[in-house]
Amino acid sequence: MDSIKCEKYLLAKPEAILDYPFGVDIKVFKVKNKMFATLAIGKMGNSDSSEKGDWWMNLKCDPDEAVMLRDIFPSVIPGYHMSKRLWNTIILDGSIPQGEIERMIDNSFKLVVSKMTKKDQASILVHL
Repeated sequence: MDSIKCEKYLLAKPEAILDYPFGVDIKVFKVKNKMFATLAIGKMGNSDSSEKGDWWMNLKCDPDEAVMLRDIFPSVIPGYHMSKRLWNTIILDGSIPQGEIERMIDNSFKLVVSKMTKKDQASILVHL
């Protein structure tokens, strides 16, 4: 799954918006002003990255699942510039099947929504 497909999938989530609070190089995806994903080239916009050319996506994750995904996929690493316990960075190098990336995005979105007020949750979950 490439960065363009990821961005479209992220923005297709109910009430998802794209924001740039960290500068134009880092796309931040939010739902009701809460971040559920980031997308940037290399080490989150760092141009001297050895991974230059690969897009990196940060996604929130259940702590136990985060560790399991890192063990299964070499291109899933602890969240870059994020809580290593709650976030994973997915290097979009083509090694992870599209369905698995979509599942990780879905889980990140649901985790963020689950921490919202019941009213906000209801307004989003009605669209799922």
